[in-house]
Amino acid sequence: MATVGIIDYGMGNLHSIAKALRYVASDEQIEVSFDPDALARMDRLVLPGVGAIGHCMAELHRLELDDMIREQLGRKPLMGVCLGIEALMAHSEESGGVECLGAFPGDTVHFAGPDDQPDGVRRKIPHMGWNQVRQERHHPLWKDIAPASWFYFVHSYHVVPENAGHIAGTTDYGVRFASVILRENVFAVQFHPEKSQSAGLQLLANFLEWDGAA
Repeated sequence: MATVGIIDYGMGNLHSIAKALRYVASDEQIEVSFDPDALARMDRLVLPGVGAIGHCMAELHRLELDDMIREQLGRKPLMGVCLGIEALMAHSEESGGVECLGAFPGDTVHFAGPDDQPDGVRRKIPHMGWNQVRQERHHPLWKDIAPASWFYFVHSYHVVPENAGHIAGTTDYGVRFASVILRENVFAVQFHPEKSQSAGLQLLANFLEWDGAA
């Protein structure tokens, strides 16, 4: 039986994402754990999260999960969700500037303020609610998901990968930002698939089938 480990560092929507994964699972065993040794033995990993990146990285380090994640990056499929996408970047300007896990070269930056949007349209920050994701490359993770499908977002920061080839999906909110990034066996999404109804559930199902190849 394949195993999927949801990384528990005390910050995240663990119950809802575990429930969604169990809903779409066939014979996979879904486990929530903060034990780095147990997680390292899992076939797939999910890095969820909500909150601030400074606290996130501090807790990952305290629980010795940061080194485990870095060690597993090239070994098995790994999915980052919401704060998880920020943690997988090299650096974030949030929390006064934080060094992150470094799976993707690049930074995480704050959206422009409501009155400073590039197109002059006033928008609330955080970006909260439903928005479309434009698929920027063909990939097995987009299987049976219509182009420009709607997903649910809650965030004030967005990632800026150095390598445009890592961008698998984009979303418009005053600026066009990377909402899905992907390299080798690691992919991460800014939105919450577990709150995104059929498109989100399909993405999770695709992750469970994905072998980590393009």
